Amino acid sequence: MAHFVSLLPLIWPWFILIAGMVSAASGRRQLGLTLLLVFGFAALAMGLVTPLAVGVVAAGLLGAAALNHLTGTGAAVGHVMLIGWCLALGAHLVPGFQNLLVLDRIYAGPDSSAFSMYLNLDKPMVLFAVLLAWPGMTDSARPVQRTPLLVGLATLPALFAFGLAAQAIRPELSLPPWWLIFALSNLFLTCLTEEAFFRGYLQSLIASKLGAALGVTLASFLFGLAHFAGGQALVAYAAILGAACGLGFYATGRLWVPVMMHFGFNAMHLILFTYPTPV
Repeated sequence: MAHFVSLLPLIWPWFILIAGMVSAASGRRQLGLTLLLVFGFAALAMGLVTPLAVGVVAAGLLGAAALNHLTGTGAAVGHVMLIGWCLALGAHLVPGFQNLLVLDRIYAGPDSSAFSMYLNLDKPMVLFAVLLAWPGMTDSARPVQRTPLLVGLATLPALFAFGLAAQAIRPELSLPPWWLIFALSNLFLTCLTEEAFFRGYLQSLIASKLGAALGVTLASFLFGLAHFAGGQALVAYAAILGAACGLGFYATGRLWVPVMMHFGFNAMHLILFTYPTPV
């Protein structure tokens, strides 16, 4: 907690951003976009973003909103362009964002490898764009289909068992002093953003054209490929995690279900096992 409190003078703008993200993802889109605008002014005034970055975000959001009025080839081209825009922001390829380093080569436990963590400014913009492009993801709740939901939930501990068998992780019980800033960043800036993009948007888009099974499968495969920088094993683990979260979204139609599955998996990884990998 002391570590988190010491960061408050630096991280307070992210609370505005997160409030906007939660509002938008909960169906209060106008409030979410208003809070995003407030955050944008604050970030620009503090030098966290440049006018170029603001322009790129504004162009992407306007383009995403316009997708609802396009059909046929125009809509297809627009979705391809939006996906490219989202991937560029998610991969931190757009200049002008000063993501804040909050954990610098720290260790979750004695047997864990070192890792660093940033509070991102660029990646969360993806959430607002896909909500504008595919607003139905926030009101697609349906009666729960128990079988796919239970399969998705059961996949999470099975994935840990697979990781233990492959020696990709080892048991290590720990709750590091920086867990709160990790939870804040991972839940909202990572899991909420990624699930909105891969499940709420991509899975829904693919399913609307090719059916639910291909929607879950292809979105999960793409989620795995997004982790290619970590190697082939991480691609496989991420794809399986993506499939589990995809089943959660398919079974319920509620975006927060895969978000909490994703975050719960990451939290258990941190608390119960070497994070991110053994030394």
